[in-house]
Amino acid sequence: MNVCLSQLNSIVGNFDYNHKLILREAKKALKNNAEIIITPELSLTGYPPEDLLLNKDFLNKAEIYLKKIAEKKLKIKIIVGHPSSVKGKLYNSASIIFNGKVIKTYHKQTLPNYGVFDEKRYFSEGKESLIYNHNGKKIGLLICEDIWVDQPLKELEKKGVEIIICINASPYELNKRDYRLTSLQNKFAKKNITLIYVNNVGGQDDLLFDGASFIFNAKNKLLVELKQFEEQSKIVNTNDLNHTSLQTNPLIEVIFNGLCLSLKDYLKKNNIDKVILGLSGGIDSAVVAVIASRVCKNVSAIMMPTEFTTQDSLVNAKTLASNLKIAYKIKNIDALVKKINKMLEVDFKGLNADITEENIQARARGLLLMAYANKFNGIVLATGNKSELAVGYSTIYGDMVGGFSLLKDVPKTLVYQLAEYINSKTEIIPTNIIERPPTAELRHNQTDQDNLPDYQILDTIIDLYIEQNLSPTEIIKKGFESKVVKKVVKLIHNNEFKRRQSAPGPKITFKAFGKERRYPITNNFS
Repeated sequence: MNVCLSQLNSIVGNFDYNHKLILREAKKALKNNAEIIITPELSLTGYPPEDLLLNKDFLNKAEIYLKKIAEKKLKIKIIVGHPSSVKGKLYNSASIIFNGKVIKTYHKQTLPNYGVFDEKRYFSEGKESLIYNHNGKKIGLLICEDIWVDQPLKELEKKGVEIIICINASPYELNKRDYRLTSLQNKFAKKNITLIYVNNVGGQDDLLFDGASFIFNAKNKLLVELKQFEEQSKIVNTNDLNHTSLQTNPLIEVIFNGLCLSLKDYLKKNNIDKVILGLSGGIDSAVVAVIASRVCKNVSAIMMPTEFTTQDSLVNAKTLASNLKIAYKIKNIDALVKKINKMLEVDFKGLNADITEENIQARARGLLLMAYANKFNGIVLATGNKSELAVGYSTIYGDMVGGFSLLKDVPKTLVYQLAEYINSKTEIIPTNIIERPPTAELRHNQTDQDNLPDYQILDTIIDLYIEQNLSPTEIIKKGFESKVVKKVVKLIHNNEFKRRQSAPGPKITFKAFGKERRYPITNNFS
């Protein structure tokens, strides 16, 4: 049987684009003798549509455009993910369309309600399995979470299915692809069932979908695997008993490609063609600038020095901008900062300079960046990383300003690995940026480690506390200094208000700040 796996990059709410995309791939598949084309979960609407699902016009359009696909009367079975309303209930559904008709519709039975998912907010649970015959083969259909629980799969097994098609919108996180492959290969061991797994691909606000669709043949061997972070369609003969080897791209390369796609899609899907960022001469803004230059032709980098900015930073920023061939300018903000301080001189009389004055510098930079974005119709990229966001080592309305925060879920230690990867073939980021001690340069001789533990220690504590949900006591028992752990945890708690106001950015770790970590700002628990 020739099937076309079509991991599509749909745009949420853009029915015209999405249905044309599905039809385009279906026509190509039909021309190349495919019998079935499979598209991802909610491919017609884009995933996740969130509260658009509460809009009646949105649901009506979904129905209209599903009919538009059917009206083309293509003689290929097209599996399309879409919402469907039945007797007052809304379902996450998949329909099989053939020759002008919707011949069968399946409703997702298992609705995830954890992490980034809240499908129970919108959908009702389906109650019935779906099996259809194609050229003498019994084929079962599942949607995403259905494959991970026992009951839907058992029901299909009982009915003697030979092939299971599972359509998905499974977000990326570190090592997720390997987990999917290993877990499902173990789950299907000795079942003598072919598994066809088609996943969504692309960036959607703070989610990132990696594709990596695959087929395990009836002998439980990997028959094909599509690429990560690329929109791709591929026709495969499921009767082929040959098998392929796993893709072995280094993890850091996968992460880099994912971040590039996330930014590219955020710009494309929001009709933005100009990017502006502050280039400090530090490693975070350097990595963001490299990625921005890969996906956008119109990038403007602005260095905004003060009396505390070192010559190293000025040279590093200029060299990087030259290497990337992006627009670069210097705007010294000393006069602006001094003017603000002068305005506050009377009110602050007798008080020592402290973080207040440091933050004025960061906010002056934010003011300029947003002014350029407004005037030239662009977007500011925030350049902070997950480590800084965790402990509040960032200035709200200052270096946190922006419409997209590319490194929001990237720990500082991983930022260094990205920089090394970027430089693996030729030096793009000046070596001095990577090797010098990290600093905000908001006072003389300042380094991040004046106030924070070494980033290797900090990132490990953040991982244990945020992602692994260990208590401070459990973390201390692992050998970390009690004083350091308690300080980090207190900083995490105290800076929830900042994170709530941060720009969206792509999730790449097991638990990102935002949807899947919902901590109260007003919180007296300790």
